Amino acid sequence: MFEIKMPKMGESVEQATITKWFVKEGDVVEEDDNLLEIATDKVDSEIPSPVAGTVKKIHFKVDDLVPVGEVIAIIDTGDEDGSEDEKEDKKEDKKTETVDSEKDESIEKNEKPEVQSSGNRFYSPLVKSIAKEENISQETLDKIEGTGKDGRVRKEDVISFLKSSEGQDSAKDSSKKQSAPDTKQGVQASVSAGDEIIEMDRMRKLIADHMVMSKQTSPHVTNMVEADVTALVKWRTMMKDAYQNKYKVKLTYMPVFTEAVARALRDFPMVNTSVNGDKIIVKGRVNIGIAVAKPDGNLIVPVVHDADKYNIPGLAETINNLADAARNNKLSADDIQEGTFSITNFGSFRNVMGTPIISQPQAAILATGTIEKKPAVVETEHGDIIVPRHKMFLSLSYDHRIINGALGGAFLRKVADYLEQFDANREV
Repeated sequence: MFEIKMPKMGESVEQATITKWFVKEGDVVEEDDNLLEIATDKVDSEIPSPVAGTVKKIHFKVDDLVPVGEVIAIIDTGDEDGSEDEKEDKKEDKKTETVDSEKDESIEKNEKPEVQSSGNRFYSPLVKSIAKEENISQETLDKIEGTGKDGRVRKEDVISFLKSSEGQDSAKDSSKKQSAPDTKQGVQASVSAGDEIIEMDRMRKLIADHMVMSKQTSPHVTNMVEADVTALVKWRTMMKDAYQNKYKVKLTYMPVFTEAVARALRDFPMVNTSVNGDKIIVKGRVNIGIAVAKPDGNLIVPVVHDADKYNIPGLAETINNLADAARNNKLSADDIQEGTFSITNFGSFRNVMGTPIISQPQAAILATGTIEKKPAVVETEHGDIIVPRHKMFLSLSYDHRIINGALGGAFLRKVADYLEQFDANREV
């Protein structure tokens, strides 16, 4: 038997929704045949079978939200069943199934929340049943040290935990929490005649949850600067036709913005970071996420990995390919993983500036505003004159736990400097 588990589809992604099954119980599959399609707030992906065999059991149905690491299906490969630990657990489950059936029915009637396998920790049905009966919360169960293979939690581990004073206290506290009323009520909006009620789709719900989580996790601060990008506009106007003929890719400003950010991140590595508890992780790679608007109105953020190693043609091609894949739901899991910094382009909607929300677990995000021609005062040897210049606003939101105002301001100013100092005679 081979267990198919919900894969991890990106950093900070802890669960995914099953959107389609390509197989049913009893079907024969070959290695690499698609089993199901899953979706997260970052990407939709088809999951192939790593083995050949017969689909023995499907544990979840379409639209179920499943934690990463949870067993979603069993494939009979014709081999003996699992490891010794797994065999022993199955024997224990069968042995206690009849004896505990009445208890389980009582537990279900009381509607106690069921714990789930989480991350790489798998809990057998017997362990889950004990946890429900003893009011052991998910958080508490995840902390119990397992003595089974690969640290797996066994029945004996849970019983030993319950016998300890810590286990008894945790069970009591958990019971109190479960019986307490939910005080986290959202603000209820009134509905009047003529109002239209639209149900959020799956992606919008996931994005909404991620945005709320980000604001609750990171104290957001936003700095803004106005950059004079006249030289950059002149260069693009001069180069865009020849560039498209040579590289077969439309030349936009985003590759230049990305290059400037990548250079600034190398200058200020403490911006290219994440927080893990009370530790700061300084990322060794510069992986820049580029927000892309999809046809359904939702956003997705594919990642340019090692963006600091590309030239402008390389960035233009990579960004263009990722954007096309995003709009056509063709992004792979790798395309949305391991981002260390993000850029969102408000200018594509002719917005001047904004305060973007950080994409967790990153520490900062840059918003680029629209480029506008406006009068500006320029110093000359004959005195100040007013001339037309192309200008834009850059807005940097950052996690104030690890990036202070001095660092955030210096980084943002450096990005603006790279754009203002762009060589209008640059060849590509």
